[in-house]
Amino acid sequence: MSYSENLALFALLVFGIIAIPGMDMLFVASNTVTGGRSSGLAATAGILAGGVYHTLWGTLGTRLLLALPGTLFTALQLAGAGYLGWIGLTLVRSRITFPGSGLAPPRRPRVAFRQGAITCILNPKAYIFVLAIYPQFLNPRFGPIWPQALAMGAVTLAFQSTVYGGLALLIAAGRERYLSEPGAAARTGRIGGAVILLVAALTAFHAVA
Repeated sequence: MSYSENLALFALLVFGIIAIPGMDMLFVASNTVTGGRSSGLAATAGILAGGVYHTLWGTLGTRLLLALPGTLFTALQLAGAGYLGWIGLTLVRSRITFPGSGLAPPRRPRVAFRQGAITCILNPKAYIFVLAIYPQFLNPRFGPIWPQALAMGAVTLAFQSTVYGGLALLIAAGRERYLSEPGAAARTGRIGGAVILLVAALTAFHAVA
C-alpha cells in the first residue's frame, strides 16, 4: 500500500467517525441551538484545539510502540483493528437518537471554546481510540513519523471543521429538522459503523500481509 493510499484510508475512517452523532457533535449542536452561530463555531474551535492535542498524544504514543519488537507491534495492530471492528459493529447495531433543542444552557463564545477543548482533551475514550488508530497508519516505510502525523492531523482538523462547523451554520440558519428526526441519526450511525468495519478489516489485512 502506497503512502497516498494509506492517507486516503485514514481520511475515510476519520470522516466516518466524525460524521457519527456523538459527544462532540452534540456539544456543538447544543451550543448553537442555545447560543447561536458564534457559540456553535466557538465550540467547534474548542474541539479542534482538543484534536490537535490528541494528534500530538497519538504520535508520541506511536513512536513508543514502534520501538517494540515486530511481532508484538503486529499483535497491537491486530488488537487495534479488533477494537475498531467492535466500534463499527456496535454502531451498525445501535439505535442512536439525537435530541434537538433545550440541550444546555446558553454559553458565551469564549466559554463554549474553553469547554469544547476541555471536554475533548479529558475524554478518556479519545486516548484509547487514538492509540488504536495511529499505529495503523503511521509507518516508518513512508518516512519520518512527524510529517505523516502532521498530514493526518490536518485531515482530521479539515473534517472536524467541515462537519461540526457546517452543522453549526445549518442549525444557526434554522435548519434543525435533522436533529429532531428520529431516524436520521440512526442511519448516520449505521453508515459510519459500516465504514469503520471496512477500515478495520483492511488494517488487519495489512498488519499480517
